[in-house]
Amino acid sequence: MQPLKMLNNVQKARLLHTLLINEIPGFLGYLKELTEAVLNDKERIKAEWKDQLFGVDFWFELAEEVQRVTAKYPKDLHKSSGVFADQLFDGYTAIFTVHGLTQYVALGKHTEPKFKPAVDLLFG
Repeated sequence: MQPLKMLNNVQKARLLHTLLINEIPGFLGYLKELTEAVLNDKERIKAEWKDQLFGVDFWFELAEEVQRVTAKYPKDLHKSSGVFADQLFDGYTAIFTVHGLTQYVALGKHTEPKFKPAVDLLFG
């Protein structure tokens, strides 16, 4: 295994899924809720969007991509660490997914006590 600092987001996500698979359905449920909330509240988000690294329309595009992926691979995202990591944590999509992951643990939505430290270690 490579040192942690050498792992990319896809490799980190694959490891997280493999180690704590029982938490993945809960996270995916939260991610679905988050994408729906973002896409259903565009006007408010646009009004509040200030001084971000990228434009608000890009954020909406990322949310739409995550929504498309979760609809296309509902069972595979739960069962396969490869599909989970490759589809949700590759490229720019990882920006939205990692945000959702950190929000999921920050809000205490997880049930597995080891999930938050794992997310902090891998993505913090």
